[in-house]
Amino acid sequence: MGINDEREIEANLQIGPTDSGMVRLFIESQGIEVPMDFDPDEAEEIAEEIRAAAAAARVRGS
Repeated sequence: MGINDEREIEANLQIGPTDSGMVRLFIESQGIEVPMDFDPDEAEEIAEEIRAAAAAARVRGS
């Protein structure tokens, strides 16, 4: 499965801080739960990558 492969899968994404000072991305789909914890610096890097991908998607969609 690649980034451009479409799937008919629904998932729930939650993002928030944990009690231990980490940032958690929590993904739930079809009875499977995937918690992914990142330190704040890693979370900021991920946010930058998401912003860059959104900007690139806007250009491709124009």
